[in-house]
Amino acid sequence: MSLASMHRALVVDDFESMRIIIRNILLQMGFDEADMVPDGERALRMLGGGDYDLLVTDWSMPGMDGIELVRAVRADPRLAGLPVLMVTAEAGRERVLRAIEAGVDEYLVKPFTQQALRAKVERLRVRLQSGHASPARTSDD
Repeated sequence: MSLASMHRALVVDDFESMRIIIRNILLQMGFDEADMVPDGERALRMLGGGDYDLLVTDWSMPGMDGIELVRAVRADPRLAGLPVLMVTAEAGRERVLRAIEAGVDEYLVKPFTQQALRAKVERLRVRLQSGHASPARTSDD
């Protein structure tokens, strides 16, 4: 899978400005579409009805939070293989481990740079292409 074959992303964050920032970076990277929703419930509905190549989600959101969303995605056979990048202010080691246990593929701590987000998406692409899974990483590179 090349980055060019990652066409459609779903960005989930309760802050509109963060959704827009992430969406714009993904579009600059070559995604054809980057849909945006403010919470996990809406995200899960959209994921069930859409053909997404990447899920980017925050942790702390009203209603269904990011961890609950990831668990629901991993429990659904149609979505279980969807790459998930968590972008959150939750930086503690315990939180990172909890996210990995839930099924997050990559983890990026806010605030982040455009280069850091690009690197995380590229890492996901490379891992998908090689078929090798590796634990989530929290670096800002």
